[in-house]
Amino acid sequence: MNTITVGDLKVNRMGFGAMRICGTNVWGRPKDVPAAYAVLRKALDLGVNFIDTADAYGPDVDEEMIAEALHPYPKGLVIATKGGLTRPRPGAWDHNGRPEHLKKALDGSLKRLKLQCIDLYQLHAPDSKVPFLDSVGALADGKRAGKIRHVGLSNVSVKQLEAAMKLVPIVSVQNEYNIGDRSSEDVLKACTRLGIAFLPWYPLGAGSALKTEAVKGVARRLKARPAQVALAWLLAKSPVMLPIPGTSSIPHLEENVAAAGLSLSAADLAELA
Repeated sequence: MNTITVGDLKVNRMGFGAMRICGTNVWGRPKDVPAAYAVLRKALDLGVNFIDTADAYGPDVDEEMIAEALHPYPKGLVIATKGGLTRPRPGAWDHNGRPEHLKKALDGSLKRLKLQCIDLYQLHAPDSKVPFLDSVGALADGKRAGKIRHVGLSNVSVKQLEAAMKLVPIVSVQNEYNIGDRSSEDVLKACTRLGIAFLPWYPLGAGSALKTEAVKGVARRLKARPAQVALAWLLAKSPVMLPIPGTSSIPHLEENVAAAGLSLSAADLAELA
């Protein structure tokens, strides 16, 4: 598996988004907790060494289960988490970018993940009620305090990325991006130019793009699954791309990780353009 650098951390280019190991609607614990542990452990067995989570997943549950399944963590494993969204009830994803909230959220994540320092802590989303740089400043404070190794952003524009970079080094951006939704193309181009890792969330979209004749045709030729083609397309799109597909199924996990070894030809890429 090829590698990518996130700040000073070298990780394999197929990560794992842990959100789906939670219960229904990303709320509470799953019905089969041991199965969730097994997925996390299998990811490591397959060579995944970058896991993405957030305090909003569960809420809190995702981070707790990662620690329960994997702590003490093996050398080289990077766990990235996020703060800035709250879950007062199932289905709610409320923004809270207030510095005092982010500082408490960071401390909570450190405790749940059983870490002294989080390798990558990301602002989950800008809060329209809070000046953006105030939120970023809270993460910069966490970095200065030794609680955060690297700072990342999520759901941001190019303008917001550039503004944040003047305040603190930014090593990653996590925006929605997939073969069917390329609305963050400008952000991806900026990250490519700047050498900032780009983590596409929802990397397989809603599945509709996987049913297009172009994707299905390439999959048939390569004897691969449409989802694998979509992930391979992401990897080919930019050298800073770090997909983090999530699943609660070991067979799907194995398929996703195998996509890192799928090579798309120029003709394949042209067909998928």
